[in-house]
Amino acid sequence: MKIGIVGLPNVGKSSLFKALTKAQVDISNYPFCTIEPNVGIVKVPDERLQKLAEMSQTEKIVPAIVEFVDIAGIVEGASTGEGLGNKFLANIREVDAIAQVVRVFENSNITHVHNKIDPEHDMEIINTELILADLDTVQKRLTKTASQAKSGDKVYKEQLAILQTIEAHLDEGKPARLLELDDTGKKLLKELFLLSAKPLLYVANVHENDILTGNAMVDQLREAAKEEHASVVVISGAIEEELSNLAPEERLEFLKEMGLAEPGLNRLIRAGYELLGLITYFTVGEKETRAWTIPKGAKAPQAAGVIHTDFERGFIRAEVIAYADFIACGSEAAARDKGLLRSEGKEYVVQDGDCITFRFNV
Repeated sequence: MKIGIVGLPNVGKSSLFKALTKAQVDISNYPFCTIEPNVGIVKVPDERLQKLAEMSQTEKIVPAIVEFVDIAGIVEGASTGEGLGNKFLANIREVDAIAQVVRVFENSNITHVHNKIDPEHDMEIINTELILADLDTVQKRLTKTASQAKSGDKVYKEQLAILQTIEAHLDEGKPARLLELDDTGKKLLKELFLLSAKPLLYVANVHENDILTGNAMVDQLREAAKEEHASVVVISGAIEEELSNLAPEERLEFLKEMGLAEPGLNRLIRAGYELLGLITYFTVGEKETRAWTIPKGAKAPQAAGVIHTDFERGFIRAEVIAYADFIACGSEAAARDKGLLRSEGKEYVVQDGDCITFRFNV
């Protein structure tokens, strides 16, 4: 899973990225201090993995990972070359989902590119630039397809009608992700790699004093996000950066003092999983206990293929124990004795938290 962190300059993108990845990045109080995208790998926090590893006394623990990309600040006119223009567009095209950081805190020491804090205006600028870039992509494809459709070919005529529908939707200022299409339309939309078609969530970067209660600007952002059916994760970049510099035991104490159950970054990663429709299953053993990420609804052979294509090709069956049953029994052998280990075939839909051993032919 690759998530791109976007936003206007000086909204806290790079601070958030630094807290996420513990990477050293340039964080300065001026636009475009991020030019080339920073990329970092983050381990997905999952208490279930730790409990399973402790129970099996495993030698090696391998968590699932998320790749975060800190993309240069976007400014008005970026779709026509302002700021870093096409550079940021190319970087966004490579990610699976977008986390748009929106500033909802006042701080006279940190300049705002428009000299005012207005989250709804900020998010509108970025969304508009993505839509304008997509319009350009669609119109270029329209010109080509219109010429091809003159031959009378039914396929090109159908594509032309779909492209005209997409163009009209974008022209109304609506992101492509909200467009309802049939299977043929969805296939063509996917081929276009439109920026506004990517799944999106908003990250409200608040002052540390507002982390528990939020503020009026967070409420404003949530209302605006509802229109896009998008979720909002509230995070304080200052708190997350402080946490990233503490030892694990100090981190727990700091969270307790702030009245928080967990870091905001954990919520962000979970929101990313939900946004992309992903779940986790586990393989458990003395040598290695590991978390694997798969799409929700994946069947057992496809889940096996995430480990190795040979597992999917030679799939025989999956031996499955639900996470809760594994923990309650204390071991795979005990779960087997109690009849809680199930043998599942090719049509089994893997559930979040399943502990699985795959049987296959090489």
